[in-house]
Amino acid sequence: MDVYKKLDAASYLRGNDYPGRGVLLGKSPDGKAVLAYFIMGRSENSRNRVFCAQGDDVMIFPFDEGKMKDPSLIIYAPVRTEGLQTIVTNGDQTDTILHHLRQGGSFQTALNTRSFEPDAPNLTPRISGLLHLGEGDFTYELSILKSADAAGSACNRYYYRYAALPGLGHLIHTYEENGNPLPTFQGEPRRVDIPADLDAFTDALWTGLNAENRISLYVRYTDPLTGRYESRLVNKFGKD
Repeated sequence: MDVYKKLDAASYLRGNDYPGRGVLLGKSPDGKAVLAYFIMGRSENSRNRVFCAQGDDVMIFPFDEGKMKDPSLIIYAPVRTEGLQTIVTNGDQTDTILHHLRQGGSFQTALNTRSFEPDAPNLTPRISGLLHLGEGDFTYELSILKSADAAGSACNRYYYRYAALPGLGHLIHTYEENGNPLPTFQGEPRRVDIPADLDAFTDALWTGLNAENRISLYVRYTDPLTGRYESRLVNKFGKD
């Protein structure tokens, strides 16, 4: 078994018709800090969404406001930029992390105050990432908060911190596969290959996601020293 094997991200996603929401962080072969975030949906309510860039942040809005039923767990800011740190999550814990960082706290202290989503029977995990930029050999963190059992009686919190290595990324997503209820992601974040080309990677990720269930994708390549970035945003519905 090759524990250092890198998966092709698009091929990996193509083998799963419902990984749910996903966070990917890593480093391109030419040293860029790479971030990707995608959302999927099975219900009309969860599919009724689009990503919108707002300055250096990304927001989720309803595509058709008249069809929006319950926005509590599906409308949030998945990406927040704070100086040379970039936060990406699958829920409103983005703002919890931002608040803690501004108050001198950390990624972990912020997430110690949160739990998995209250959407029984799925008990969707909260997945989060943080890029620590400012140096060429930057680091990044990932986390998953998930239920300890099927009843949702307790929360298990897992934290991972990585050195950024050229061409390597780590992908974590909410669900192991499709199902009813949806089975929670298992194991460590997946090691994936990251190419140098932003457009090629965006296209590969989007085509790798199940065409029926994919909703939106955001990919950003950042110069870790200056914080300057290029990004691509893809929505299934509406303008991107």
